Amino acid sequence: MKAESIVFAVAGMCFGVILGWVIGAQQAGRPAAPAAAQTAPAGQGTTRQAPPLDEARVQALMTVIKNDPKNGGAAVQLGNTYFDAERYEDAIKWYEEGLRLDPKNPDASTDLGISYYYAGQTDRALQQFEESLKIDPRHTKTMLNKGVVLAFGKQDLAGAEAAWKQVVALAPDSPEGQAARRALEGIAAAGHPRPGTTPGS
Repeated sequence: MKAESIVFAVAGMCFGVILGWVIGAQQAGRPAAPAAAQTAPAGQGTTRQAPPLDEARVQALMTVIKNDPKNGGAAVQLGNTYFDAERYEDAIKWYEEGLRLDPKNPDASTDLGISYYYAGQTDRALQQFEESLKIDPRHTKTMLNKGVVLAFGKQDLAGAEAAWKQVVALAPDSPEGQAARRALEGIAAAGHPRPGTTPGS
């Protein structure tokens, strides 16, 4: 997994209501978002101020792209910079450009899906995660985030549980595997019935 990748760390859930979860960041020097800062897509009930945009970094990356228009890595980094400032529409633009230049980048594809979700485009996010899994069927970051969006965007806890179980099976000791295990424990603690069962059975 690349250092720039974004990982959702799920701390707990109860019948589709987030009790507490944090977006962690693997990128060096990239601070994690505050807890409960990102519990809904952009514009849906959040009142706190978005982090400031790193204008110097934007300008530096724009210079790189101007001098090397085929630099997909710089486009993805620009997407990351806008994502960190919660400017999801701008992040989408640059992740899409990065993928146009490097269509086999599953991390950028998944980050694009996350941005779609925060821009209020839940179905498009899930579609993008499927594209990520076509690139890398074992991409646990994608599976983890697919579960998050299914749970919190679609209230599909059974689908989320299936995605998170895949993550645990593939990479139990990874950050994604640990987050998926916590999410599954949250479902169990909340008394959510397993697929194929009825309450009380």
